[in-house]
Amino acid sequence: MPDFQPAQIDWDENGQPTSRAYGDVYFSRASGLDETHHVFLDGNRLPRRFAELPAGGRLCIGETGFGTGLNFLCAWALFDRLAPADARLHFVSVEKFPLALADLQRALALWPDLAPWADPLLEQYVGIHPGFQRLVFAGGRVILTLLLGDVLETLPELDARVDAWFLDGFSPAKNPEMWTAGLFTQMARLSAPGATLATFTSAGFVRRGLIEAGFRMERVKGFGQKREMLVGDFIGAAQDSAKPWYTRPPRPTGPREALVIGGGLAGCASAASLALRGWQVTLIERHAGLAEEASGNPQGVLYLKLSAHGTTLSRLVVSGFGYTRRLLQRLQRGSQWDACGVLQLAFDEAEGKRQAQLAAAFPGTLLQSLPRDEAERIAGVGLPAGGLFFPEAGWAHPPALCQWLAERPNIRILRQQEVHLQREENGWSAWAGDERIASAPVAVLATAAEVRNFPAAATLPMKRIRGQITRLPATAESGALATVVCAEGYVAPPRNGEHTLGASFDFHSDDLQPTTEEHRGNLDLLREISPDLLDRLDGERLDPATLEGRAAFRCTTPDYLPLVGPLAEPEAFASAYAVLGKDARQVPDAPCPWLDGLYLNSAHGSRGLISAPLSGELLAAWLDDEALPLPRAVAEACHPNRFFLRDIVRGKKN
Repeated sequence: MPDFQPAQIDWDENGQPTSRAYGDVYFSRASGLDETHHVFLDGNRLPRRFAELPAGGRLCIGETGFGTGLNFLCAWALFDRLAPADARLHFVSVEKFPLALADLQRALALWPDLAPWADPLLEQYVGIHPGFQRLVFAGGRVILTLLLGDVLETLPELDARVDAWFLDGFSPAKNPEMWTAGLFTQMARLSAPGATLATFTSAGFVRRGLIEAGFRMERVKGFGQKREMLVGDFIGAAQDSAKPWYTRPPRPTGPREALVIGGGLAGCASAASLALRGWQVTLIERHAGLAEEASGNPQGVLYLKLSAHGTTLSRLVVSGFGYTRRLLQRLQRGSQWDACGVLQLAFDEAEGKRQAQLAAAFPGTLLQSLPRDEAERIAGVGLPAGGLFFPEAGWAHPPALCQWLAERPNIRILRQQEVHLQREENGWSAWAGDERIASAPVAVLATAAEVRNFPAAATLPMKRIRGQITRLPATAESGALATVVCAEGYVAPPRNGEHTLGASFDFHSDDLQPTTEEHRGNLDLLREISPDLLDRLDGERLDPATLEGRAAFRCTTPDYLPLVGPLAEPEAFASAYAVLGKDARQVPDAPCPWLDGLYLNSAHGSRGLISAPLSGELLAAWLDDEALPLPRAVAEACHPNRFFLRDIVRGKKN
């Protein structure tokens, strides 16, 4: 995972913050607000550029050093005042030492005029952990992507086209690592044609380095006592090092309309992310309501299965957790979600060692190692061991989240429609039998393993795993459970008078009728999690045959990563890149044979509550040619084409 530590702040006699690590101020002591306007907003000509954005236009700002968020808030406020109502602002900022929430609140209180923009930022300032974090404001009009870690580790992972740069690290003399040729090269790689740049410094080596990277630079009047500062324009060539099978497909032509097939969490998240960008979406569900399959459990757990080695899956999980956690704050706490925390028990020696590695690899704001007595105090019940506690995690009612995501005025829901897709001249059509019920230039398949019913996805390696949860009526004594507790299974605090207990794993059964045997197995899981809680539920007297629950199919892939992104035509793909079967190091220049406008969001396994919502943002970013919400390597690892590529390299035929 990226190097990551919370900022250590000292406060001067005027209540202004100073970085203890660099011994430097976060903004001008004369006036941070005026400095931001002079250096970054005016230096990038943003008042005119915002005002001249076309209807539906957008502008992307890149920043090195988020700090207190002052530059972001000033840019947002200016954008609100001058840009067209349907324009969008995307702000991407790198920060190695993010402020703790309390410090951010104290810093932003210095500018009460910014409260209309600062308050939403503070409200969403949760789940701020290493890697990429996506925050959405003003109904999708403004998006903030934080890259939390060292700039030379995170910026090379960004896939974006930046229109204006705020070069705002601490001073070159005190933080030279933020003013290097490597950074300037990355800025050039990410710059859109004609991108602008502004920075408070006028240091000669900064100017020369930026010129060498492809920026035309000049010195202009600085702010306050600074005689000069630098502004510039990118005059270099656009760069894209992506392999052809992972390049962005051409943006769809025609109206901004999309079909989304599947009304579970992946489908609703995909529809919502597109709708926030102004797309007209038709969401098609085969059942009478949304979230009637795997997304229909009464309580889903924000369960972070992590690795201490910064694996692709761990990076997806940390970013997805933050995004989902911020979304849940839109729901009603108590009945639809609760940030009660999640405790993962160290149930054996191997798990204890794994947890010790995780505690050393991740910040304490994300997870904490607890001894047994402390774990019992937080959980409210007796436990067999201590474990890892995730204080910002908890449980959610997935149907409520699906319903909230789908409640957009530009989302039309068609229920009880079993459809198949057909490619037509102007895009994709959904047919229910012999009737065409909807059509659009773009179609998103979000039907778990059933995406393989579409011929182009038929060879994707996916498997269904049956899972059954058990609903246990709460007792006065079991109500003491205050946090989700996990071992081989999980049990959640009561919701509407019931605990959710589960979940079984069955790789063979295709029957969704709950079974007595699996209720009995879930009770065995509870016995391992907490014999005390089992006693509080009078569990030894419970008859598994009388218990209620539900079963559903999880869908997963061999590498446990989802399938998110555009889809190619398999046979044409195999033909275009056949040479890789002889030499996998080749990079043929043949363009990828995309199935224009067809995308997948599927195979989230048992972690859909964490990965599916952010995958909706990833899919929308692929479609709208905007900054990806995940490192490029993670996005490529989730790309559907990865399996077509592996088949060629391994000598398999579709």
